[in-house]
Amino acid sequence: MKRLMLAGALMLTAAPVSADGQYWVVGNNATQRCDIVTSNPVIGGIAADNGGGYWFGDGPYRSRDDAKLARSTISACPKNDDEQDTSDNEK
Repeated sequence: MKRLMLAGALMLTAAPVSADGQYWVVGNNATQRCDIVTSNPVIGGIAADNGGGYWFGDGPYRSRDDAKLARSTISACPKNDDEQDTSDNEK
């Protein structure tokens, strides 16, 4: 019985987490800014090689405020990103 309970607990912790309500901070190659996005970003790839796409990602964060705080502490993010907050893709 204990083995069954342990196996069930391991399955719950290993299950994929839904991205609903989560935020990531990403470095946008096209704009040279740090954006806050609501979908799990794909880092690198062909778009990044051609000057587009994302060159780094950090997260997920549970709230937009947490992502903003994280963005303010990332040295690769220009400090003026905090003033202009139009860089998200919320739906």
